[in-house]
Amino acid sequence: MARQATARKSEAGSVKAEVRSTKTEAKKQSPLELDRLIHERLRLGIVSALAVNERLTFNDLKALLQTTDGNLSVHARKLEDAEYLTCEKSFDGRVPRTEYRLTAAGRRALEKYLVHMEAIIKAVRD
Repeated sequence: MARQATARKSEAGSVKAEVRSTKTEAKKQSPLELDRLIHERLRLGIVSALAVNERLTFNDLKALLQTTDGNLSVHARKLEDAEYLTCEKSFDGRVPRTEYRLTAAGRRALEKYLVHMEAIIKAVRD
């Protein structure tokens, strides 16, 4: 358990270090070096939706992304484990309510991903 916590802190530190890279460094990266966690279609959709909304409920995301409960749950958990988003569970009366928010680390990771994609697009067009 302690090893997992240490590994997560180490991964979070690695993500923070990578985010510090400049746009110039992003241009030098190979297309294979994209953040694979965000690059997956549904996870990119989750992160993008949360980037333009302060918070979204599980049902809002499910409807927006047109996916199933299980699929959304698995992908949201991966992003939560990477500390790209937070999950808050509560009750609205007797009805469970799950809300997601993008973290600062998630926002930086998305920005880095977008800079990298822009560099790839520019390289292909030039």
